[in-house]
Amino acid sequence: MRIEHTEILIIGAGPSGSVAAGLLRKQGRQVLIIEKEVFPRFSIGESLLPQSMEYIEAAGFLQDVIEAGFQYKNGAAFVRGEQTTAFDFRDKFSSGWGTTYQVQRGHFDHVLAKGAEKAGAVIRYQEQVTAIGMDGDQPLITVQSATETYQISARFLLDASGFGRILPRLLKLETPSDFPVRGAYFTHIEDRISKEGFDRNKILVSVHPDHHDVWFWTIPFSNGRCSQGVVARPEFLEQYQGSETERLQAIIAEVPTLSAVLKNAVWDTPARQLIGYSANVSSLHGKGYALLGNAGEFLDPVFSSGVTIAVKSAALAAAAIEREFAGEAVNWQSDYADPLKAGVDAFRAFVSSWYEGGFQDVIFHKDQSADVRRMISAILAGYAWDLNNPYVAQPKRLKTLEQLCVA
Repeated sequence: MRIEHTEILIIGAGPSGSVAAGLLRKQGRQVLIIEKEVFPRFSIGESLLPQSMEYIEAAGFLQDVIEAGFQYKNGAAFVRGEQTTAFDFRDKFSSGWGTTYQVQRGHFDHVLAKGAEKAGAVIRYQEQVTAIGMDGDQPLITVQSATETYQISARFLLDASGFGRILPRLLKLETPSDFPVRGAYFTHIEDRISKEGFDRNKILVSVHPDHHDVWFWTIPFSNGRCSQGVVARPEFLEQYQGSETERLQAIIAEVPTLSAVLKNAVWDTPARQLIGYSANVSSLHGKGYALLGNAGEFLDPVFSSGVTIAVKSAALAAAAIEREFAGEAVNWQSDYADPLKAGVDAFRAFVSSWYEGGFQDVIFHKDQSADVRRMISAILAGYAWDLNNPYVAQPKRLKTLEQLCVA
């Protein structure tokens, strides 16, 4: 079998893979990406967080993203029954980007991938990793293309395969998530949303009036379309009849505020279903490899943290590789996994509290402290690694805040 050699092999050309490639190319590293799909391809996770812009800029892709014509985003709006609130991410505790974009992921991911290629990374589309050998001095990856099966020996391997989770499956790293199983129905529609009372510069998160653990995303795009979805326990979703589109429409019909927003929408794309998306692994790294983004852990889509965690992991991994290739001793647990996990755990506290209802009570509370509101806004904007924020440094403080709001 033919064997190639490269410095860095990346599995997957999504945001974590492309951003990692851009950062590594700035170091002068040889980068090869194996991607099983053809871009552009559909993906969800369309509402970016401002923190992600720092890493997109560092990778050299900022101008490409700005010029792509995506929908500007400056915050998030929440609705629960008659209660409404909105956070402007420019008014936040942490310094850094306060704006970002709402993107069709097929186009966005392709923009980043082309940026990686422009930076000198090689991407091979429609090729699939089928086996991993970790017994030698370097990872040995078996790849299937349309014409042959061949192998690649790499000095370092990054798994950016997202929900494909190539290394967790092949190396048996998967462990159960501690989150309850949830599912989603979602689609893209021609929204025809009236400009009156609706801010296209913000994602809209709507809560079911009778089931507060059921919520809906409405993510407007720049072309008059939007991404629309619902998240709930599988048993809730399965009680509705018909196609995925009909079920999604039936659940939305139970939410007067969201029904009013979408009253003129054209449902021209069949809805899809995703069940049991939360995932975890026993380790984010091993000899000669590391897991990026969703390949390692995925929490929940409620605060749109997926892409931010993905590109943050890319930045941390690229920094560790730079030091390792320079001959420094790198502890991948303390230099990569622990820092990444710190931010993920901050997000986890807010996600768990959202479904338990406490965080919903906090964000809808009428008498929020301006300082606390800015701290919450920073985390909602993706700044879950800013240890100066008390709710990042000590996520358990959120429980105290919940109790104060209930009282």
